[in-house]
Amino acid sequence: MIAVEIGLAVLCTIALLGLPSTPSLLDAPELRLAATARTVTAPAEGTYWHTRTLLRSTQPRQFGRGSNRYWVEERRIAETWTSPDGKAWSGLRTLGARPQSAADEKAWRRDGSPSRLSRTAGRGTVSLATKADKGRVIPSKRPNAFFLAGQQMSYAELQELPADPSGLKDWLAKAVQVGRAPDDAVGGYVTAALRTLLHTLPAPKEVRAAAYQALLTMPNVRAQGTVKDALGRAGAKLSIAPDQVRQKITANIEVIVDTDEMVLLAESLTTELNGKPFRNYTSTMLQVGWTDTDPSVPALP
Repeated sequence: MIAVEIGLAVLCTIALLGLPSTPSLLDAPELRLAATARTVTAPAEGTYWHTRTLLRSTQPRQFGRGSNRYWVEERRIAETWTSPDGKAWSGLRTLGARPQSAADEKAWRRDGSPSRLSRTAGRGTVSLATKADKGRVIPSKRPNAFFLAGQQMSYAELQELPADPSGLKDWLAKAVQVGRAPDDAVGGYVTAALRTLLHTLPAPKEVRAAAYQALLTMPNVRAQGTVKDALGRAGAKLSIAPDQVRQKITANIEVIVDTDEMVLLAESLTTELNGKPFRNYTSTMLQVGWTDTDPSVPALP
């Protein structure tokens, strides 16, 4: 359940950008052989590669009654821990829904400041609590490995990925093709894999730097200068437009990268349906890096 919830924004991104589902995870020794050319051996810098992320999403419809309507934002803390041998744990804690803006909060108070928000959605009902839950952490049921571009990899193999932008792009393109990605989807998978290298996987810093430089060369990726994220951290902003538009839905991804540490600071997905704002997702990476702290239920921010 946790993995499904954490991956919601990712799955929506894939669907909105017109990409097929994830390629089969295949053993590809020819790709691993190519990746071992650098013969890099880097010991792990901690017990786990750890990410802690604040996930925010807006509901596509307003809550409230009559003319007193307001937009609501859902918030979650998601964490992952992966040991060098590929064992992984996922933690999730729902922080509760809240009004999106000051004006929305006033409308919510006029509505009686309900502790549970509900509205009709199609044939069912959407019901959201405004208080945080107890959270949970569970071990992953997937194979003990790291996953990149449809391939299962060991920690050592991650350290041996090409550290130049061109070589890294070529390797990733071959990987997704081995994973049976359609030719017209290869670019989208490569772009997604390059973003993954900036936060999800314990790749060496020089590989992360190559991933960032490679992103700048991808079609539909545009540099937007230096900005600050929601926490006031400065980084390079990139805009990633979709290759395709489907079902009258348009989407745009924006990322902010710390170009000193070469890690992702924030990522957002903005969507429109028939030209009108639809559900949007924002991820703020609170922590990315090594830790010796064992997996536990995510703490409140």
